[in-house]
Amino acid sequence: MAHTNSEILQLFEATLSQMQTPEEPELLYTPIIYSMSGGGKRLRPVLLLITAEAFGGDVEGAMPAALAVEIFHNFTLLHDDIMDNAAVRRGKPSVFAKWGGNVAILSGDAMLITAYKHLSRISSEALPRVMTIFSDMALEVCEGQQYDMDFESLDRVSVEEYLLMIERKTSALLRGAAMIGATMAGASEDDLRKIYRFTTELGLAFQLQDDVLDSYGDEALGKKIGGDILEGKQTFLMVQAMNRATDEEREVLRNTHRDASLSDAEKIARVKALYDKLEVRHIAEQQIELRFDRALSILDTLSIDESRTVNLREFARNLMGRKK
Repeated sequence: MAHTNSEILQLFEATLSQMQTPEEPELLYTPIIYSMSGGGKRLRPVLLLITAEAFGGDVEGAMPAALAVEIFHNFTLLHDDIMDNAAVRRGKPSVFAKWGGNVAILSGDAMLITAYKHLSRISSEALPRVMTIFSDMALEVCEGQQYDMDFESLDRVSVEEYLLMIERKTSALLRGAAMIGATMAGASEDDLRKIYRFTTELGLAFQLQDDVLDSYGDEALGKKIGGDILEGKQTFLMVQAMNRATDEEREVLRNTHRDASLSDAEKIARVKALYDKLEVRHIAEQQIELRFDRALSILDTLSIDESRTVNLREFARNLMGRKK
């Protein structure tokens, strides 16, 4: 009998809580326990397990791979926080802020190795293919992060370049998780290609929505508004605005976050006024709808019975914060 998504999350959390982590050396392993118990939505392991079950696989058999994906994801966060000089992660001090950069690097490295150790516990039949998917996913995440850092020194980024970056940085983990789940369940090559496209489109929709919410979201939902603007970050809104703006407007977009004469609120208001004038929020929302609808329509073409895609559809809607 199939599990609900909430049941799968509970099963994963129970397994994660029982994971044995050495006590010594303390400064290597305590930060790992700290980061893994720090909350998070467990999106990627849940998607892996949902996908495995949708194709008739066994949740328990896929659990080591789900652990590997979640540990890998948290490893990337440890290293991201060093690169971003981030003091806070999930509402509490980051490992970098709490223990310093050297500890965050080494504990992160240990997490990556631990992820591969968990992956090695899956069935020998599935292991070679899954190992390839996992390693490709890991490299794509690194590529996406490098593109993101490259963009910091560029005045203008094309829409195509930005979408390529987020396809690697955001879609890759969702895609890798779902592809591993489907592969372990013996999905056909045709269905694997469709799962690949489903998660790529869903990941793009999710990141584009995150870009919009950063400037236009509701602080009551716990998200600080305007952070990307204050950092001068290349987001879909900024990329579109730079491509549609006049030379004079580009100067405003390029330099407002550096203007010491303006308060944070004034900087955010000035850039958002240009976003509104250039209608980039509308363009982004059109892209979000296109990508999300495309993702759901791909599920219609899978070879499995429609009833087996219910949890995948629910996952997609919950990811995007949608009721229907």
